[in-house]
Amino acid sequence: MNNKKQALISVSDKIGLIKFAEELIEENFSLIGSDGTASYLQNANISIKKVSEVTKSPEILGGRVKTLHPAIFGGILSRDTNSDLSDLELHGFNQIHMVVCNLYQFSSVIHKEETTISEAIENIDIALTNIIFLIKGGVSLIRAAAKNYERVIVVCDPCDYENIIQEIRQSILNGSPSYINFCDSLNGWQLVKELKKSLNLPAAASFKHVSPAGVGVFSPKDKQEHFSLAAGIKTHLSPLAIAYVKARSADPMSSFGDFIALSDTCDVSTAQIISREVSDGIIAPGYEEESLKILAKKKNGFYCILQIDPTYEPNDNENRTIFGLHLEQKRNDVVINENILKNIVSNNKELTEEAKRDTIIATTTVKYTQSNSVCYAKNSQIIGVGAGQQSRIHCTRLAGDKANNWWLRQHPCISALKFKKGVKRAEIANAIDYYITSDPSASDAMEFQQWISLFEESPMPFLSSEKKRWINKLNEVCLSSDAFFPFRDNVDRAKQVMKNLIVIRLNAFILFIIRLNAYCLL
Repeated sequence: MNNKKQALISVSDKIGLIKFAEELIEENFSLIGSDGTASYLQNANISIKKVSEVTKSPEILGGRVKTLHPAIFGGILSRDTNSDLSDLELHGFNQIHMVVCNLYQFSSVIHKEETTISEAIENIDIALTNIIFLIKGGVSLIRAAAKNYERVIVVCDPCDYENIIQEIRQSILNGSPSYINFCDSLNGWQLVKELKKSLNLPAAASFKHVSPAGVGVFSPKDKQEHFSLAAGIKTHLSPLAIAYVKARSADPMSSFGDFIALSDTCDVSTAQIISREVSDGIIAPGYEEESLKILAKKKNGFYCILQIDPTYEPNDNENRTIFGLHLEQKRNDVVINENILKNIVSNNKELTEEAKRDTIIATTTVKYTQSNSVCYAKNSQIIGVGAGQQSRIHCTRLAGDKANNWWLRQHPCISALKFKKGVKRAEIANAIDYYITSDPSASDAMEFQQWISLFEESPMPFLSSEKKRWINKLNEVCLSSDAFFPFRDNVDRAKQVMKNLIVIRLNAFILFIIRLNAYCLL
C-alpha cells in the first residue's frame, strides 16, 4: 500500500485549482483526477494520475461513469480499522484522504439561450422531480467523503483552498485529537516557538487543560547524568530530550496525561522518554522516522501526533463566539525577549545571564497560562505555576507550593528511594508527592501500608525540620505575573519560597530586582 496521502480531484469550477494542486503536492499528497481535471492539471505540468489509471477501467458512457469504482469509494470510505485496511491491501487499493469536488454549474448552463435539453441533462448532478432521481459521481463522492469525515477532508468551494492548506500544515499524523487537545497543542506550540526564537535553544512544554504544567529549555550547562537519572534511563539524552525532562519534572502529577509541545524536530531520544510517560499527544515541527514509529505505538496506536509548519503565522485578528455573540480582537503578539529587561525601575539593575533567561521563560509562560497566573522559574525551567485563580495571592501561593515541592524532589533522600520493580512511573510520582507533602507514618494505617508496599526498603522519615532546612537553600528564582501585584502580600509569600535574588516581572513593561534577604527594593 502507498504510504503517501492521496487527494482525489474532480471539479467543474477550476478557479484557483493549479495553485491548490501545487500546494497539495508540497504537503506530500499524491493526486488523482477525473479525465478532464487530470488533463487540465497535466497541461500545467502538475503530476496527477487519471482515475482510469487507478481503477484500471476507462471512463464510460461519455463520462457519465468516471469514479464509481471500489478502488475509489473503498479508498474514501475505508476506516482505520484492521479489517478495512486488510480489505484494501487484499485488493491493492489505497486510502484516499481528501476529496476535492464541486458540482456541475447546472443553473448557469440552463440560463444560456443556446443550451439544449441534452446539454442541460449532462450538467445535472442531482435532479429531483416526482419522476426523476438521478445521482451522478460528483454527489456520491461528496456523500462518501462526508460519511467518513473523521479521516477524509471534503473540499467543495474554491474559496476554501487557502484555509485547507493552512489546516493541512497543522497535520494530524496519528490519532483523533479532541477540541481540548487542539487548545493545548496550539497554545503549547506558540509557547515553545517563542522561546526558541528568543533564546535560540530547544524548548518543550507539558500542557494540561489549556495551561502549562511545566516548561523546559535546554541549557549548555545542563549535566547529562542528572537528567538521565531524572528520566530513569541510562542512554545519552539530546538537548530536546533534556528540555522535555525539565518540562515534565516541574509538576509530574499535573503532567499526567499531558499534551507535549516541542520546538524542534522530535528525535529518537525524546521519543523514547515520551513513550514511557502517560501522555495524550504531541505537536512538533517534524519527526525523525524512527521517533514517529515509537510514538505511534502509544495508546494502542491511537496516540495523537500533530505536525505543524514552523513558518505558519495566523491572521492578526482572532474570533470567538460566546452565546451567539461574535467577538474579534487582535491576538497577543507581544514579543518577549531581552528587550523587555531594559525598563528596570529598582535601583538594583544587575541581572545575570541566567536571570535574564529565566525571566524570559517565566514571562513567556504566563502569556499562555489562564489568568490570573503567576509562575516561578529557575535553571531554565518552570518550577511552579499558579493558574486560573480569581485572586492573585492564591496564584502566588499555589505556584510557590509547587516550587517548594519541585525543590524538595531534588533532595538527596528522594534519589535514594528504592522502588520495587514493576512500580509504574505514575505511582512513583504519586508516592514521592505523598512523601514530601505529608508525614506517611502519621497517616491512616491502611494508606501507609499501601504506600510502604511500593518500596524495597522502608524510606527514612523526611522530617519537617529537614524539609524547612532544604527549602531555605532555594535561591536565584525568577517570578513573573501576568498583571500587577495589588498588595505586598504576594512578595511576602514569595519570600517563603526562596531566599536571595528574585527577579519579578509585574507585566510586559515593569521589572523589579529584589533581594528578599534584605527585604526591600534595591
